[in-house]
Amino acid sequence: MKLYYMPAACSLASHIALHEVGATFEIEKVDTKAQKTESGADFKLINRKGFVPALRLDSDVILTEGPAILQYIADQHPAAGLLPKVGSIERSQVQAHLNYIGSELHKAFGPLFSPTLSPEARSEAVAVVVRKMAFIETELADGRAYLMGDTFTVADAYLFVVANWCNFVGIDLAQWPMVKAFVARVGSREKVIAAMRAEGLLKD
Repeated sequence: MKLYYMPAACSLASHIALHEVGATFEIEKVDTKAQKTESGADFKLINRKGFVPALRLDSDVILTEGPAILQYIADQHPAAGLLPKVGSIERSQVQAHLNYIGSELHKAFGPLFSPTLSPEARSEAVAVVVRKMAFIETELADGRAYLMGDTFTVADAYLFVVANWCNFVGIDLAQWPMVKAFVARVGSREKVIAAMRAEGLLKD
């Protein structure tokens, strides 16, 4: 398998999942602005959507969309326990978390990465992020280690990456102590550290 990624982007969640399950895989960095991979390939020929992540399977099939890739990785390695069993309420709850993170929280951060964002638009975008993060804070308010309790799932990998974007856009995570503790907890996992090092986000 090969994961096409951009450092610290949402593709980091898939990268973490691949490390967590002990998969054999390669990675290739993508410049999404230029639509070129590190080897010089036209990324639009790999993923017509032009976004990361994209996962090239051994069958040469290209899988796109982070939540789909996360679930595929987990399902190929059930012993790793990154997803509850098919048909269980717990699995549907993980999918609900993935959907919220993807459609609400991830989407809310989008405007804040625009270099042309006006101060007024930035204030509005920050307010949206604050509302979405406040909900995550309530999900963790009972002191659970991860979204599903004591078990780390693919939803936690995704939440870690997106919540950590606060550090890139100047939003103080300290206003959500449970989320801040969650980010620190996930960030200390051996496989998370390995993925971040591979993307050049951490020094050896």
